[in-house]
Amino acid sequence: MGQTTEELNAEIAGTREALASDLDALQDRVSPSAIVERRKAAAKGRMRQLRSRVMGTVPSMTSSSGGTGGSMKDSAQGVVSTAEDKVEGSPLAAGLIAFGAGMLISALMPATEAEARASRRLVDAAKEHGQPLVEEAKSMGQDVGAQLKDSAAQAAQEVKATAQESAERVQDEAKSSVQEVKSQAQN
Repeated sequence: MGQTTEELNAEIAGTREALASDLDALQDRVSPSAIVERRKAAAKGRMRQLRSRVMGTVPSMTSSSGGTGGSMKDSAQGVVSTAEDKVEGSPLAAGLIAFGAGMLISALMPATEAEARASRRLVDAAKEHGQPLVEEAKSMGQDVGAQLKDSAAQAAQEVKATAQESAERVQDEAKSSVQEVKSQAQN
């Protein structure tokens, strides 16, 4: 026998939730701001990994530069003094620490107008190239939703027809049972 109306409604609701989740994930995946954030996080992670691989962990450097109460100048001075302590006699390590300090200081400074324009162009380009994908995904989602709606309507009609047939059959059986009981009572 076919599925009940409740089962069909539950199946449709589950499919809609899955589609909504997939569309949200797709939109997050092609969102320009999410792409930029992922790229920034990946670059920062690679820099931390490279720094720790070359120099080992430097707890005094992170504590002096990560304090929220100090100013940028204090942080930079702390990094420089820590770097001087760590690199005596090692020009390669000094160069790497200077590079890291420069990266840290540049991360603390506000973006220049040229950087802001470049990031806006990047975001606009990402939107331009990502928007067709979002539109296509929405279109596909709407098509699937329409197909599900049609199949659900068809299934509901089948359930209704089956219910009517069953009701008629029960009614016919009840009439024949009544007739049978009457005939047995007369005998």
